[in-house]
Amino acid sequence: MKFTIQTINKIAGEGLSRFPENAYSIADDIQDPDAILVRSASLHETAFSSRLKAIARAGAGVNNIPLDRCSEQGIVVFNTPGANANAVKELVIAGMLISSRKIVEGISWTRDLKGKGDEVKTMVEKGKANFAGPEIQGKTLGVVGLGAIGILVANAASALGMRVIGYDPYLTIDAAWQLSKEVQKARSLDALLGESDYITLHVPLLDSTKNFIDKSKFALMKDGVRILNFARGGLLHQADLFEALNQGKVGAFVTDFPDDEVLHHEKIIPVPHLGASTPESETNCAVMAVDQVRDYLENGNIKNSVNFPAADMARTGGSRIILAAKNAPAIVGKITSHLAACHYNIKDMLSQQKNDLSYNIIEIDGKVKEADIDAMRSFEGVIMTRLL
Repeated sequence: MKFTIQTINKIAGEGLSRFPENAYSIADDIQDPDAILVRSASLHETAFSSRLKAIARAGAGVNNIPLDRCSEQGIVVFNTPGANANAVKELVIAGMLISSRKIVEGISWTRDLKGKGDEVKTMVEKGKANFAGPEIQGKTLGVVGLGAIGILVANAASALGMRVIGYDPYLTIDAAWQLSKEVQKARSLDALLGESDYITLHVPLLDSTKNFIDKSKFALMKDGVRILNFARGGLLHQADLFEALNQGKVGAFVTDFPDDEVLHHEKIIPVPHLGASTPESETNCAVMAVDQVRDYLENGNIKNSVNFPAADMARTGGSRIILAAKNAPAIVGKITSHLAACHYNIKDMLSQQKNDLSYNIIEIDGKVKEADIDAMRSFEGVIMTRLL
């Protein structure tokens, strides 16, 4: 029997081609699929069948996916962190440059000279002084959030001759190894805000980060600071931002999360949400999403899930059982006791937890009867079982 994959939005062919034709059917109109691949389309109003096992977001953000409902139904949700990191990094660096050098304003003014004939050269020479702006070399960039994108931005800015300071209370050891040795650790978020000529935000939108850049934070900043937000809308308190812009505290704000109000302020540079809009990024995201879905459907391994724990165990032959449950007491003991009572020999087992979910991979010698797996579904808290 083939696995069925429904694509929502256009998914790069380089990724889809990694599904073996003899084992997978792929289309945008498949009913009751085993897995869904999606980019930005909202799934909040979508009804999921009991057959659905996984959703993969070809991108990092998962605001378009109902995570709680997926967890309750045993649906593993994947994203592709880092796949579009370089594309976003390049856009952030471009945003920093256009916030300084008034390149966008200069181009717009120059285009308005159409039809001036021989006067254009003279007018350009006289008018260019209106678009002067500082160089970034030697200036201080504060990077708030040192994940995949923040690290690349910090390293690139350092290579361009900027002094870079970073702040991330959750910085992992692996991430720290990727940072340039030139990047300095900020003593605190407030210290970073006070020292920076440019500030770029790379944090998720959570209850703890919503509007976290507000009047009190703007007061700590240098006059004329330039702020970039290519992370998530809602990180800055908009009314306080407008006040800071009007008072000159903030010299420019660049964002790719514009709304109608933002479009009316001359000191705001609104960019379409172009972070992942490169062929390279779309390919990277599709390839990562497909590989993760395949490994889960075929082997039960989980990598880069936002609602289930990471789990990776090599196949050793025989049969494989996967089981997900709410963290009910002694769930692992119930599983092993049941399998022993059914006279199965457990060759290997992995049990991982995340939040209130337990995820288990069990390798069994020989074949397993589907009826014995069905019996496990009656255990308290069990939300999903599969026999591979």
